[in-house]
Amino acid sequence: MGLDTALAMGKRKMYNTTLDSDLIRQVKILAAQLEKRQNDLLEEAIKDLLKKYNLDSN
Repeated sequence: MGLDTALAMGKRKMYNTTLDSDLIRQVKILAAQLEKRQNDLLEEAIKDLLKKYNLDSN
């Protein structure tokens, strides 16, 4: 499913913010090393944070 399709179906939303430039660099490097998308890594991190605070959405 493409991003446009997912957005149209309401499954994904744009979320813009600013981040520390060193964190961005590290995420880019990690994504390249793991051959994953940066977005996938950020979503994984957010899910882990929600679990930590017992706000898991699953």
